[in-house]
Amino acid sequence: MAAVATCGGDAGSVGSAVATASKSNVTSFQRRGPRASGTNDSSPRLVSITGTRPSVRNGQLLVSTGLPALDQLLGGGLAVGTVLLIEEDKYNIYSSLLFKYFLAEGIVSGHTLLVASANEDPANILQELPAPLLDDNCKKEFDEDVYNHKTPESNIKMKIAWRYQLLPKMEIRPVSSSRFGHYYDTSKRIPQELIEASKWHGFFLPEKISSTLKVEPCSLTYGYIKLLQFIQNIIYEEGFDGSNPQKKQKNILRIGIQNLGSPLWGDDICCTENGDSSHSLTKFLYVLRGLLRTSLSACIITMPTHLIQNKAVIAHVTNLSDIVVGLESFIGSERETNPLYKDYHGLIHIRQIPRLNNLVCDESDVKDLGFKLKRKLFTIEVDSTSL
Repeated sequence: MAAVATCGGDAGSVGSAVATASKSNVTSFQRRGPRASGTNDSSPRLVSITGTRPSVRNGQLLVSTGLPALDQLLGGGLAVGTVLLIEEDKYNIYSSLLFKYFLAEGIVSGHTLLVASANEDPANILQELPAPLLDDNCKKEFDEDVYNHKTPESNIKMKIAWRYQLLPKMEIRPVSSSRFGHYYDTSKRIPQELIEASKWHGFFLPEKISSTLKVEPCSLTYGYIKLLQFIQNIIYEEGFDGSNPQKKQKNILRIGIQNLGSPLWGDDICCTENGDSSHSLTKFLYVLRGLLRTSLSACIITMPTHLIQNKAVIAHVTNLSDIVVGLESFIGSERETNPLYKDYHGLIHIRQIPRLNNLVCDESDVKDLGFKLKRKLFTIEVDSTSL
């Protein structure tokens, strides 16, 4: 926090809202029943936030990553107040897709978005989000992409196989009776009317840099300082920190940061082993996590860790992230032509899962998982070579 106050100048110090945020995250099971939204009820009930659900393990408030299979791997979803770090694949093809799934899920769920990038205008990123599949045509789309025969029985089997595709060792049970998470068609773009109806904030680094900029000596790069200020202002001004009660129904802030740590952010950790700003990234993550812990927000970050020369920096980044998922693409590697991996486009590695309100994390026995990008769907499956 001191880094923001010292280096940011006009940026206020991050206030404490732990009690309020914790109260929002404490949940309990409630009887399902028709209750009109906005009905005044004096009884002590949990304020329902659209697009969220409580974890059946620890009561932590969860949001969907936009990929139900990944939600299941993470213990039901992404916990509010946490950071999900995606280690980019070599050509940043599949990590970019997961990044867009997360944002698309936010639009469909009615959440507020904050999109930050140093190389692509956030407005352009939103235009490239995949289109959601509605319940009415879900089975038809799955049939075209997964099955050859379109019979009512195969439709049902196909839907079950997709929703719980991470068998045989994953827990094959629904974690909630309500709908959580959506499916998306990568061959189509999200309707423009959904984007126009959504609320989002964009941070495009080149627009924040002035040619007459005078940067004072600081332990954070200018790009990181401006981004922290931007995130902090949105959290405080729109009431996501809980200190200022939101006038409307409470909502979730989804933060997406693209290619963090790359030279475009003014960081040199990908260029030299012992750069001048080698600690800038870790300090940024430390302050960011403090902001998330006291707010109704969830963050996903993509990072080119394969380009970072200093392995100690990678270890620090991992420790400062709550969840770490690595993507390994087969493009240009020996596995691309290996018949054992012919059914996959790459591997997904679950490197770290947080221990939230528990002594142990909700981790699956399955370690080797393959992913495949089909014509319309991105699927995660058990790697058959490990069975």
